[in-house]
Amino acid sequence: MISWRQPILQNQSYHRFADTRMWLGTPHAADVWSNLLFVMVGIAGLIWLGRRPVPQCWMWMVFFGGVTLVGFGSAYYHLNPCDATLVWDRLPMTVAFISFFAALLAERWNERMATGLFVPLLAFGLGSVVYWHYTGDLRWYGVVQFGPMLAIPVLLVLRPARYLRTGDVWIVLGWYAAAKMLERVDAPVFAASGGVVSGHTLKHVAAATGCGWVLRALARCA
Repeated sequence: MISWRQPILQNQSYHRFADTRMWLGTPHAADVWSNLLFVMVGIAGLIWLGRRPVPQCWMWMVFFGGVTLVGFGSAYYHLNPCDATLVWDRLPMTVAFISFFAALLAERWNERMATGLFVPLLAFGLGSVVYWHYTGDLRWYGVVQFGPMLAIPVLLVLRPARYLRTGDVWIVLGWYAAAKMLERVDAPVFAASGGVVSGHTLKHVAAATGCGWVLRALARCA
């Protein structure tokens, strides 16, 4: 059981992924190339928002910019999985987490407050990754990754929607939960599929689908 009173170190077994196949000269090819989904969704979101602005548009643009960078950062990480490359995966993920949370905070609670908190929250998020990189302690990054995902359901229950449908946000959270579960069953999924696809590759698919659902939800209310 994890104790938050002591430093939480990165388990090095995390970097040992089940699917190590090489395609077209790319190591860990399925885990690398599946990140194209993030790039596609992120760019689609940026293009759509440029044409059809919505409330908190700039926050959503930061979100989809972060999603785009996740695709590149995660692909870079999977080419050579280790702590040093994982930094470039986690930095853009932090941008996506924080901007998604801030946009929902603005929509559900108080736009002025969310705008004022955006830069400090983003700095805290990015700082948590830098802190882990130099100290090896994941506790602050854990707060950044899981804190918003615990706070958002409270927002959904306590505050009414202004433009983003509650059901759509729950679906996004569901895809995120599915991605986290698939991450934990990387090897069993690979074995069960007869070596066709791994849990981690499907994690990328699930997470990118959740990001795509954000765009779908925004399009509904434009």
